[in-house]
Amino acid sequence: MNEVMKPHCDQEFYDLLEKLQALDFTLVELNLYLDTHPEDLNAIKQFNQLALERRNLADHFQKLYGPLQNFGHSFSRYPWEWVNVPWPWQV
Repeated sequence: MNEVMKPHCDQEFYDLLEKLQALDFTLVELNLYLDTHPEDLNAIKQFNQLALERRNLADHFQKLYGPLQNFGHSFSRYPWEWVNVPWPWQV
């Protein structure tokens, strides 16, 4: 059976990706909470603060390592970066 080889990236790649995943998880949970508690001002403030933090971290990650999302959700430098691996979902 062939073993899938994980492409090698520096430690910062994995650290930033883990932070993004943690922020995404927290934002999904806050989103679900706010669906049932839409008047919780503190939760809304926390959601907005984390959404901004996530956007800034994603921008930083993409400047260093390339796009996180396809179909127009992330920009690409020249040459087209989607041919570079690993893609975020491969790690």
